[in-house]
Amino acid sequence: MTPTTLIASDLDRTLVYSTAALGLTMPDAEAPRLLCVETYQHKPLSYMTETAAALLTELPQHALFVPATTRTREQYHRIRLPGPPPRYAICANGGHLLVDGVSDPDWRRTVATRLADECATLDEVRGHLLAVADPAWLLKERVAEDLFAYLVVERALLPDGWMGELAAWAAPRGWAVSLQGRKVYAVPQPLTKSAAVREAARRAGADRVLAAGDSLLDADLLLAADRGWRPGHGELAEAGWTAGHVDALEERGVAAGEEILRRFSSAVRPSPA
Repeated sequence: MTPTTLIASDLDRTLVYSTAALGLTMPDAEAPRLLCVETYQHKPLSYMTETAAALLTELPQHALFVPATTRTREQYHRIRLPGPPPRYAICANGGHLLVDGVSDPDWRRTVATRLADECATLDEVRGHLLAVADPAWLLKERVAEDLFAYLVVERALLPDGWMGELAAWAAPRGWAVSLQGRKVYAVPQPLTKSAAVREAARRAGADRVLAAGDSLLDADLLLAADRGWRPGHGELAEAGWTAGHVDALEERGVAAGEEILRRFSSAVRPSPA
């Protein structure tokens, strides 16, 4: 029997890229053709290369593709990925398991129980974030899906050591922090993409998981996978994070997204006769 493979991938700065994150360094005439996959407030927001789009369109023929994002459900639904709509998708860093676009109530109850039992409350962590943030560099403060909090900051003005101090405060309270672009995330440690992926794999009968991601919030997903890839940019690359079954790619920016999809495709396509 052909193994049933589930491919779980982060989206932002892994498969899809904002204009600021494209990382195009070649002459304009040599730049890849881009496909816009997200529009927000009537403006194009996120892209992937046309080659990446073609690879993603073909992928569901050979594996179950599951987007796994920290985005809220509303933010996720703004993205129009090429190919058939995914049967499963993971939003809010594992807080919601979408089945045909709708949050599964059983999974929501499971998550709520874990958070109540294993970590400090969102109110406590949010209060601390606001207390230690400086108005000189804090642009916005947001709560996502009543599950976690994040700050939008002027990254260049963020003090050296501030993230480390925040992480040291959060860890004993059962929370993790992550800096992605201009956003500082504070996320409960029990709220993981890997747990939601395991549930999706169980329901789908998948016996192999491939994964990709770029941030510290993706580390658990990569560690839980049978094989994984990370791009040459992002928190994991900056930290020199590695694992034996995770390939650290050299490609950066939108080229990394294309290469990740190429690796996914090679891993699941039937071998030539």
